[in-house]
Amino acid sequence: MKTGILLINLGTPDSASEKDVKKYLKQFLNDPYVIDINPVLRFFLVNFFIVPFRAPKSAALYKKIWSAFGESPLLFHTQNLAKKLQQSLGKEMPVEFGMRYQSPDIYSAFKKLINSGVEKIIAIPLYPQYASSSTGSSIIKLKKIMDKEKFYNVKIVEHFYRDENFVNAWTEIAKKYFFTTGEGNKGGAIDFFLFSYHGLPERQIFKECKKRGGTCNKISDCEVKMHEKTGSGVGNPVNYCYRASCFETTRQLVKVLRIQEGKYVTSFQSRLNDKWLKPYSDKVVEEKAKDGVKKMLVFSPAFVADCLETIYEIGVEYREIFIKNGGKELVLVDSLNDSDGWVEGLKKIIINSDEISNTIL
Repeated sequence: MKTGILLINLGTPDSASEKDVKKYLKQFLNDPYVIDINPVLRFFLVNFFIVPFRAPKSAALYKKIWSAFGESPLLFHTQNLAKKLQQSLGKEMPVEFGMRYQSPDIYSAFKKLINSGVEKIIAIPLYPQYASSSTGSSIIKLKKIMDKEKFYNVKIVEHFYRDENFVNAWTEIAKKYFFTTGEGNKGGAIDFFLFSYHGLPERQIFKECKKRGGTCNKISDCEVKMHEKTGSGVGNPVNYCYRASCFETTRQLVKVLRIQEGKYVTSFQSRLNDKWLKPYSDKVVEEKAKDGVKKMLVFSPAFVADCLETIYEIGVEYREIFIKNGGKELVLVDSLNDSDGWVEGLKKIIINSDEISNTIL
């Protein structure tokens, strides 16, 4: 059976112009899975308040981070990942990628695979931890495309945060920044490690848990352990708890990187208000600098490709906060991007997809 691979990423503006940034933000923020409030309120909030005020600032930031690539770094790394994966898998297993928002879109990528004669598609939303606002929204979009094309032999890998190939790919990246003893090769010992994940409203965590048959109605102690008792098998609600899976990702990385207890924190960035997941990354950076931490290494394991949230928010804004409050050096660990280790890891995830895939449509 000829099989095609569909990689899905979140998306990026077509250019760093204010016009294209507005277009991107409108499509992204009007998604009911991203801002899950009353539709009328969302429409007015997004189109008359958020986008008009946010677009000019975002456009300016996009221009800064795009200069080194000549285009969106997210697009640059995703298309290079697809090319390298294609080379590794061979021409008999065609690889295409599509963005949930803007271009190239998921539909065009899906059509290319169908037109190439595939009989089966393995779809991989490139979000390690499941969240309804990213993975869920992408799957809903994919299902609509499948209905339109009457093509249903699609297997979806909904998350891969516990997959050893994902963890190993991060380990390979980390080797550039420190040895297993914790000694940095870029200017002395690393005092502290921060694992920063994209934030989400707490209400979305509870909503997803209830949808999956879980019973969690408050932020639990999942930062200490995964509560496997909440379910088993492919429908295990814990696998769809974004907060729990972020803390589990950190535990997996800490174990393989031999980072000592007390030397790291899991935190969340890009919040909109005080009802988002805590602790907040910027506050942790500030507090640790004030506590005497001089060198901090920051991982962002929710992102498989560097983007605005990693390159600028962490690499520029958090570094400024750190130094302002007494720190000396904050180093952002490159994301997986199109690294050889990630290409190989993703290839193994595809090969083993029957074991880790949770949805067969």
